[in-house]
Amino acid sequence: MEWFEAVVLGMLQGLTEFLPVSSSGHLEIGKVLLGVETTDDLLFTTMVHAATVLSTLVVFRNQIWGLLKGFFTGLKDWRIVKGADGRSSLQCNDETDYLLKICVSMIPILIVGVFLKDFVEGLFGSIMVVGCALVVTAVLLFFSDMASKPGRKSVVVPENTYRNGISYWQAAAVGLGQAFAVIPGLSRSGTTISTGLICGVRREVMAQFSFLMVLVPILGETFLEVLGGEFGASSVGALPLVLGFVSAFVSGLFACRVMIALVKKAKLSWFALYCLVAAACIFIFA
Repeated sequence: MEWFEAVVLGMLQGLTEFLPVSSSGHLEIGKVLLGVETTDDLLFTTMVHAATVLSTLVVFRNQIWGLLKGFFTGLKDWRIVKGADGRSSLQCNDETDYLLKICVSMIPILIVGVFLKDFVEGLFGSIMVVGCALVVTAVLLFFSDMASKPGRKSVVVPENTYRNGISYWQAAAVGLGQAFAVIPGLSRSGTTISTGLICGVRREVMAQFSFLMVLVPILGETFLEVLGGEFGASSVGALPLVLGFVSAFVSGLFACRVMIALVKKAKLSWFALYCLVAAACIFIFA
């Protein structure tokens, strides 16, 4: 991989990571268009994903700091209380409740990473898999846009009155969507946001939750790659890795802010249409 190819692919990753169009799918498309040979290792993909996670940390730094501060200061107030129905529950502050829900959302992706990693890696490099997954992304976006129209009740829950705007079962459902989104072409942000909207989570709540829930899994994957010595075993040179990382980080800063505004206001069906066009191009020209 040449340095300029790494810059282009990093920029492509950064711009599409937060848009519901599948960054991993676009990376595969970009490799085909640039003539970059797909290697067995996924270090470059992992590094540019880590760069966009870093851009998320920068954009949401105030919210993340508030959550961590609230969690540690609220540890002393933890207690088990019994409700009127006789059920016991954990009493904690809002920050702790939110972080616990993020932890619940990460369980499915953890299971996939431990037991299905080789299977997932085998899906990369197949442009036809990307095309099929883009069609699935489009269907999810169309359906969630219809389900979350103003004034329309959710098909799952009539009114969302859960703490922090999301329940534990909704967090688990969104996490399940993220687990399926490891397939290249199936947008992570599109799948998680669509799943949340279909389950009755409000758009403004889902926009933030979707981006924060991916921080630990991707950073953890990057750490394991480094710990396992993947840098030395990778066929991608150090310069392309660094330039790809920087390119993805800079473009990710821009895309993250734009996507937050789009999720709150814009119609996701426009992105669904784009995914269908991209899939059609793959099926025709691949």
